Amino acid sequence: MIYELAGLRVAIHNRCKYTEKFCEKYLSADQTSPVDLEVAVTNEEFYEEKKQSEGFSDGYIENICLYRAICRKLPVLNRMLLHAAVLEYDGKGYAFLGRSGTGKSTHTGLWLKYLSGAKIVNGDKPILEYKNGGFIAYGTPWMGKEGLGYNTGVSLGGLCFLEQAKENEILRLTPAEAASRIFQQILLPQDEENAALTLELTDKLVTETPCYLLKCDISEKAVEKSFEALTGKQYKMERE
Repeated sequence: MIYELAGLRVAIHNRCKYTEKFCEKYLSADQTSPVDLEVAVTNEEFYEEKKQSEGFSDGYIENICLYRAICRKLPVLNRMLLHAAVLEYDGKGYAFLGRSGTGKSTHTGLWLKYLSGAKIVNGDKPILEYKNGGFIAYGTPWMGKEGLGYNTGVSLGGLCFLEQAKENEILRLTPAEAASRIFQQILLPQDEENAALTLELTDKLVTETPCYLLKCDISEKAVEKSFEALTGKQYKMERE
């Protein structure tokens, strides 16, 4: 079947029905025109993943492998996977990043609670495209365990790395500081060409996108800090 993902036509050759249901909202109405890329999972890839995913269905395991296969081919098409939660607010996208357990879901949930009009583009694994001197963040069917997101693309306005803290503070990061943190949040393809292109895209991402470090708790004050830094708007005015 052919799906519309991150502005691309992607042919997915799955054996289990799981992926067809999983990706149904991204199914292309045009199943005959040429595609930008196509993927399938080899037996070797499937059984290697199965060893690491005991207790999960074959469809779920194949689905993981298929998305990994897609993402490894993205850099030649000026795109990359970013492990992050992306919010949309007032037409712009903002990516929140951090190691597992740092509070991405919690902090984005606070944005949804306190900011009318805020929406989740993708809660876990969006695709970024570099285009016209900036990045576009796309929703994908692979949204994380909460299943939050929808089929859209928004201009990326900023990156915000999260750290848990008792006091709320936000700091602007240099490209070098952001680079040291972001490499834990990308997928580096195995082949030389796509690996090199991923590194080029990552360098553009941290040099051309404002990057911040938010040290925060789970209060409304944390939202105020990240909101004002990322959007350049006054938080109190937005709530009135």
